[in-house]
Amino acid sequence: MRTKAIIHLNRFKNNFCSVQARIGSKRHICVSVKADAYGHGALQIAKKSLELGAYCLGVATVAEGANLRKGGIKAPIMLLSQSHPNEIPEIIKSDLTPFISDIEFASILNDSAKAAKQKIPVHMKIDSGMGRIGCSVKEAVSLARHIASCTKLKLTGTATHLAAADSANPKDIEYTNQQLTGFKKAVTAIKAAGINPGIIHAANSGGIILHPDSWLDMVRPGILLYGYKAVHEYELPLANMKKISKLKTLMVEPVMELISSVVLIKKIKKGESVSYGRTWIAENDTYIAVLPVGYADGLPRLASNKWQVVINGEEYPLVGRVCMDQCCVDLGPKPVVQRWDEALIFGADIVPEQSDKPVINHSAAALADVTGTIPYEITCNINKRVPRVYK
Repeated sequence: MRTKAIIHLNRFKNNFCSVQARIGSKRHICVSVKADAYGHGALQIAKKSLELGAYCLGVATVAEGANLRKGGIKAPIMLLSQSHPNEIPEIIKSDLTPFISDIEFASILNDSAKAAKQKIPVHMKIDSGMGRIGCSVKEAVSLARHIASCTKLKLTGTATHLAAADSANPKDIEYTNQQLTGFKKAVTAIKAAGINPGIIHAANSGGIILHPDSWLDMVRPGILLYGYKAVHEYELPLANMKKISKLKTLMVEPVMELISSVVLIKKIKKGESVSYGRTWIAENDTYIAVLPVGYADGLPRLASNKWQVVINGEEYPLVGRVCMDQCCVDLGPKPVVQRWDEALIFGADIVPEQSDKPVINHSAAALADVTGTIPYEITCNINKRVPRVYK
């Protein structure tokens, strides 16, 4: 294969076990496999997650859930985004668990379930400050009562989503605490109304790292399981360290590596340019390696002239604009790289064999930094035409 994404399932396992060890064995884990498991392959990650003890899976669309069912997944699958009424027949057919934010959708869902003569498990979503889907904290009890009155709906969970849990900024920490306080009050009120709220869950990756109060009955890690931390424990202000000071630092490593290969080496003379727009001109005679990977594969065009690839343990700069299907790197005037050598586009950080050399920061997070985005977007954008190889 000229270009491929290596998915290290052993690293995924280690990340999963790190999360489980942090939250304790009595709490459930919902693994987010939406967007093709952040580009890692939804079915394969789903199977591995369930093998490791995940309670359920989270998807964004009905089609994502249906595809997992077709792949043989039997575990609960939660629809984390709002579905459309015309998708309800597939929700019922595929036994998916939708989030309910309002009475209208609950009623439509219940009527469809009656027609299908099936009972549907649902989770109620409370908007405690994210500002997206979910009922308000004040509306929670009335929505819970309505769901309880729907004969073909079964309330199996109650959730919220944290807007700034992945920030160590004191104002964001306070905002997260306010969200949790409001959410917990709503859950308490639902219980006081004689309604079982089911599994209570709020924590995303940031919540798992910084906010033990958010762990509740279940956590919903996403990017954390794929090897990236948007925030680190040591970034917390001292006043907030007490909550997690007794916890072991959560260690994760990137699961995906994007690898290409040198398909051509050519000499470029001083003054000659490389790629579209002539954004890079050789200052001296040099050699250029052509790699068959471009922005259609998921290598951001914004990485042009800003990134380095690693070949045989050494970094080489990406020069000229990244094209749709190809890019070029500068090998220097006396290259030791050979045609067909593998080139690492991004992956785990590289520790050189010589102790006097620095660690090469070559993760999707580092690539995201130089292109002005987040690692989620980097891994999610690896195109379907790039084959996934599982190890």
